[in-house]
Amino acid sequence: MKRAKKKKVARRRAKPAKAKRVKKKVSARTPRAKNRQAAQRRRGLMFVLSSPSGAGKTTLTRMLLEDERKNVELSISVTTREKRASEIEGRHYYFIDRKKFDDMVKSGELLEWAEVHGNGYGTPKKPVEQFLRAGKDVIFDIDWQGTLQLYNAARRDVVSVFVLPPSSQELRVRLARRAEDNQEVIDRRLRNAIEELEHWREYDYILVNDDLDRAYRALKSILAAERQRRASRGAKSGTEIEAAEKMRRDAQPRLADLVKKLQSEL
Repeated sequence: MKRAKKKKVARRRAKPAKAKRVKKKVSARTPRAKNRQAAQRRRGLMFVLSSPSGAGKTTLTRMLLEDERKNVELSISVTTREKRASEIEGRHYYFIDRKKFDDMVKSGELLEWAEVHGNGYGTPKKPVEQFLRAGKDVIFDIDWQGTLQLYNAARRDVVSVFVLPPSSQELRVRLARRAEDNQEVIDRRLRNAIEELEHWREYDYILVNDDLDRAYRALKSILAAERQRRASRGAKSGTEIEAAEKMRRDAQPRLADLVKKLQSEL
């Protein structure tokens, strides 16, 4: 009998196992990792700018927004006052009627609100909280009444700056230069400036806007210092922090004399 031929079974060679790609882990001890972790942890801050009308807070706010587009949002207030010719709905303010404003106050939809020059102004709460949770800083262009309400609502999130004009004459010139308000409105703003100046001591930092570029650099230093403090858990040293400390209210002993002079001349 013929023996059946055995079928040769080809042995397949085992394919070498693919080496797994291991992502390099950045040590948590490196400065790069620490900065990344700090950025992820940091909650945004409420950056408040207040001043008498004409002292320059709106111009400084606009400059900061142009420079910090990715990191900063402007808190858009609602107001009952009439819209100026140069203003855009939803960009400068949300213009609403008195009934809507009062309803928002009663329902707790406003983070802060105040009566200024006979008109209602307020900050919607929801969008601000969304920005802060996302790590974005929110700029507030509000008066002292709104600032005190923010202190009561969330003092740890608030950094406040009060902007002073260099003189009463310069304040008058700036208000007249707007060419959007009649003389009656300008006179009322000047009278209200006397009361607004009374509250400068309630702010963390004070800027005297005698030179716009210099005032803006000082404002940037304050924001950078406060970010550094929060990212580094209360850091007390650094170039920006040292520069900002000079604008602290308590670090400027001559401010009281300047404010007193401004009030007497208005």
